[in-house]
Amino acid sequence: MSALEQALNDYISIRHNLGFRFRLPASLLRKFVVFLDAEGASHITTKLALRWAILPSKAQPSTWAWRLGMVRRFAIWLCATDPRTEVPPVGILPHRYRRKPPHIYSDAEIDEILRRTQQLPSVKNLRAKTYTTLFGLLAVTGMRVNEAVGLDRSDVNLDLGILHIRRTKFGKSRYVAVHPTTADALKNYAETRDRLFRASLTPAFFISERGSRITDCMARYTFAKLSQQLGLRLSAKGHGRGPRLHDMRHRFAARTLINWYRDGVDVERELPKLATYLGHVHVNDTYWYLEAVPELLQLVTDRLIEREVQP
Repeated sequence: MSALEQALNDYISIRHNLGFRFRLPASLLRKFVVFLDAEGASHITTKLALRWAILPSKAQPSTWAWRLGMVRRFAIWLCATDPRTEVPPVGILPHRYRRKPPHIYSDAEIDEILRRTQQLPSVKNLRAKTYTTLFGLLAVTGMRVNEAVGLDRSDVNLDLGILHIRRTKFGKSRYVAVHPTTADALKNYAETRDRLFRASLTPAFFISERGSRITDCMARYTFAKLSQQLGLRLSAKGHGRGPRLHDMRHRFAARTLINWYRDGVDVERELPKLATYLGHVHVNDTYWYLEAVPELLQLVTDRLIEREVQP
């Protein structure tokens, strides 16, 4: 094992012990160290870090900057013990992050996705059930993918219709109430799952046909392939391009706000409740939908015009 590999292992261990979710950065940094070894480098240099960051030539500039940022944080830590380490300066890959416009799935698209999910090949008749229930849950709750697949059986109270979300994006936990029909669907899935696998095998609520926890990568890949078959995503190697599984979350938030405006609800008063339900740290993250979704922007405009014309 090279000195760089050992240093990276120590860095990853420290980040994990501090409570950071570090799976993807750790994987990419390992590839960076392999790149350095292939170049015959014994320490990090700005030139090599920059070359590695822009290796995916078709990636967005924001992705290049993100990759370089990961290396930069590692280099800052490493230079304390290896003075040869060069820390890439801030701003050498400038970019302005822009959130992707959300795809708001129609009811027909959701129905078609779930119908196709029910047809997934399944030796034990569990795979189709797992992904149909998982994707349906994301559509009706707006949960993040990793939150749903991270559910343990003990986190799901089907009698009360309450889900306990742990290990969230920002390290906070919350409770998510679900509709009785959703609770029934989860109960039906749990009964099928438990006939095939003993609860002692894994604490996970959503499991694969091998009896292991479904990962967010498995869920995203399965969704991407189904979407390609339906023509929602452009067919390509890997995930392709187009609407994402995360857009289920955008659909839930946008549809909730649209229904509130149409029903005459005081949206400004209710918005913090939606932000809490979605697990947003700042209510501004929820306000984003008001300008990102054209139908919502029009409803907001109409509401403001109505207020102005009232005596």
